[in-house]
Amino acid sequence: MSTDENPDLLQPLNTASPNPEPDSLFSSNHLKRDLKGRSVRGGAITIGAQGLKFILILVSNVVLARLLTPVDYGLVGMVTAVMGFVTLFKDLGLSMATVQKADINHVQVSTLFWVNLVFSLIATLITIAIAPLIAQFYGEPRLVWITIALAIGIIIGGLGVQHTALLTRQMHYKALMLNDILAQLLGVSAAIIAALFGFQYWALVLLPLVTACFTTLGVWIACPWQPSWPRWKSGIRSMLAFGSHVTGFSVVDYFALNLDNVLIGKFWGQQELGLYSKAYQLLLLPISQINAPITNVAVPLLSRLTDSPDRYREIYLRILEKVILVTLPIVLFMIATSDWLIQVLLGSQWLEASPIFVLLGISGLLRPVANSTGWLFISQGRTHELFRWGVISSTLTVLSFCVGLPWQAKGVATAYSITLLGITIPLLLWFVGRKGPVRTRDFYKTITPLGIAAIGSIAVLVGFRQTVTLEPILGCCAGFVITNLSFFTGLLVLPKGRSIVLDLRKIVSELKAA
Repeated sequence: MSTDENPDLLQPLNTASPNPEPDSLFSSNHLKRDLKGRSVRGGAITIGAQGLKFILILVSNVVLARLLTPVDYGLVGMVTAVMGFVTLFKDLGLSMATVQKADINHVQVSTLFWVNLVFSLIATLITIAIAPLIAQFYGEPRLVWITIALAIGIIIGGLGVQHTALLTRQMHYKALMLNDILAQLLGVSAAIIAALFGFQYWALVLLPLVTACFTTLGVWIACPWQPSWPRWKSGIRSMLAFGSHVTGFSVVDYFALNLDNVLIGKFWGQQELGLYSKAYQLLLLPISQINAPITNVAVPLLSRLTDSPDRYREIYLRILEKVILVTLPIVLFMIATSDWLIQVLLGSQWLEASPIFVLLGISGLLRPVANSTGWLFISQGRTHELFRWGVISSTLTVLSFCVGLPWQAKGVATAYSITLLGITIPLLLWFVGRKGPVRTRDFYKTITPLGIAAIGSIAVLVGFRQTVTLEPILGCCAGFVITNLSFFTGLLVLPKGRSIVLDLRKIVSELKAA
């Protein structure tokens, strides 16, 4: 980020003077003067940067999958489920509290910084302490040192939570995206070098550690804000309550979504877990690469529009529509060509993951819709409802895992997808649409034309796969073209579909101008 973008942001704050220039870091009033322009520019930067990041992660998966084995991924996957859960406590939802709150000050953010740091340290120590128990649970002694090594990343990440939140609050997407790409590049490079030198599963441990180190270092450089000592009577009680509900949701949701890894690893072993976790990782790769950066733009934007319900509803539905428009053809393509895709990206040794990928892919069709509802809960300050929903959805997810577990990874994937599409998502859309500017019927009106186009595309793809036999690379290329042609042709047949495509063209023009 250049100093021309915001000169005040790059001036270190004196801890003895806890009231810096209001617009430099904490006030968001100045953003409303050009909210659309900032959002469009942020979208342009985010899309471009995320495209580069997606390519980087995809290349790393291709390379590492050929250098490592399913057992290597299974070993680290056993610890990753636990590590991801403990890592939730370094944030405590306080980054979103900093982004969402209308008015904050230096003292409040400083206090939140120390809260994040203390809980990160506690989480790190607890993780180190339970490392032998994790190894004993799986009957795998190598997990002790894997767990201890990964635990170091928790406190490293905790040091950058509030700096990242301040950059997000001020919509400094250029700095955030550049930092993400550079940190990811360094982490991937370290992992590939380690794998080439025969460090096996330690390459997968090194990747998140190096990435976390450079991510935190980068946000400190981009936002050299210096926290003062905490003041517990600084008016952060509401922010702590906000964060506690976000954390509560994250805890129950993470527990539910990662219990499948724990159960498969425990009852069916490293090989089965390695195939399952790799299939899940490959499915989530494009979805997460789209959802995460859009969330960084959508939450600050919607948080500034809560006093304009009609505008809020229009902006949210417009963003949701475009997210579905991009992700739905990608997921359809990946499901239809899963066997070819896995051979091209991961190698033939991973081909057993193909049927698991297809079954999990069904759940990915509407996952972006479910993910976007979090923007509504958070930007509207309804985090207590978010937590309540987390309990409901997690219960349904855990029950689906238990039903499918006797049939190994395929059974778990099947039960989860059926439950998500048939019960969880319809219930979620009713739950979130009871209040606020966006109602339940708005979701279905937005999804319907895209869903009709998807059904037509599925019919074409089924016929394609049943009648054509191709080499994997050629098959992937043909499948990609056929998916997009059939999907967008179906969309253009519908009046509402044509308006969606025209709006997309308008957005692309705005992004080019930005």
